[in-house]
Amino acid sequence: MLTTVLQVALGGAIGAVLRFLAGVGILRLVGPGFPLAVMTVNILGSFAMGMFVVYAAQRGMTYLTPLVMTGLLGGFTTFSAFSLEAVTLFERGSMGQALGYVTLSVVLSIGGLIVGLMIARGIWA
Repeated sequence: MLTTVLQVALGGAIGAVLRFLAGVGILRLVGPGFPLAVMTVNILGSFAMGMFVVYAAQRGMTYLTPLVMTGLLGGFTTFSAFSLEAVTLFERGSMGQALGYVTLSVVLSIGGLIVGLMIARGIWA
């Protein structure tokens, strides 16, 4: 268990640093405005998650899941895990659950952020 926790921690640290560097690089490249850095990181992380899931399964390397998927890609973007769960539901034929998961995740996450902002700003206490 300790080894797995250390793998997640190492991967998470690397992923977070990569997310930071990508954000800074994209911001310097295109400037402020549309959140292109966040969108790019989310797309790249989701792509990498899809590639890794197949690669690891085909090569018997699923033991790297804590390091790569939970740690590295989780630190890079949690959107990749969200994307994988949504597609997994879809591929299992659970269309309603997939749609519900995506809708509820997006709506409730944005709602949670808004409520958090309001409470922190003292607007709604």
